[in-house]
Amino acid sequence: MLSRLFPNRPARPASRTPPDCVIWAVGDIHGRSDLADRLIQAIRADLYAAEVKRKVVVFLGDSVDHGLDSKGVLNQLINLAADPGLEVRFIRGAHEDRMEAFLRDPRVGPSWCDDGGRDTLVSYGVSPPPMRGDTLAWADASRALDEALPDSHRELLASQEMSISIGDYFFTHAGARPGVALAVQSPEDLIWIREPFLDHAGLFEQVVVHGHTPAGGVHSDARRIGVDTGAYATNVLSAVRLEGETRTQVQATGRAGRVAITTSPLAV
Repeated sequence: MLSRLFPNRPARPASRTPPDCVIWAVGDIHGRSDLADRLIQAIRADLYAAEVKRKVVVFLGDSVDHGLDSKGVLNQLINLAADPGLEVRFIRGAHEDRMEAFLRDPRVGPSWCDDGGRDTLVSYGVSPPPMRGDTLAWADASRALDEALPDSHRELLASQEMSISIGDYFFTHAGARPGVALAVQSPEDLIWIREPFLDHAGLFEQVVVHGHTPAGGVHSDARRIGVDTGAYATNVLSAVRLEGETRTQVQATGRAGRVAITTSPLAV
């Protein structure tokens, strides 16, 4: 009866993490080291207190660009990943993809800088060229970034995964293409897809946890959990804590130079 009343509403058993496991998924940081610092403190405190064997933190990509301190954000992530009691994993985002593309090909510099890359260059002490068509200056900027990038940052970028599957959850940056099994999604879709995924009413094999497309709040339903709340523009950095069948939203919100942490349950 209910399926006839609500024919487009997906129905599935409640999604779960594996036993004895807590997972944190962190949305797009975009250079906001001030918000990331406070959120990471909250994550550490929670996981240190959690009486489980497996403690996972997944960063969903787009840690760089737009905000003022991309270099500082990567340092924060590296510091957290060094904690031997935590399993810290990194998803490749569209902006990390563009950053590395600039290192390989300076010609992408103008378009990358138009989309937040300018702030990343400045955070590494590199001056963005003033003229879009100055190919020599963009080549110099690419070399300067390459020289300024610490080995630890290169290693973090190289360690990024396209997707991660844990329990009933599938973590990736942008989403997945409907009609294609999660295990064989293309890298381009995992990094860049928007509407074909967001508008799709059907279920995937797992709940897709993603960032990439900013929204006014964390989206949570039987199909997907969207964690990007546009931190660089809204001053709100979001994360989701998953344990068993429970989903919890945790946000670091910056106001008047201070950052506050708020917690609230999410629909399952």
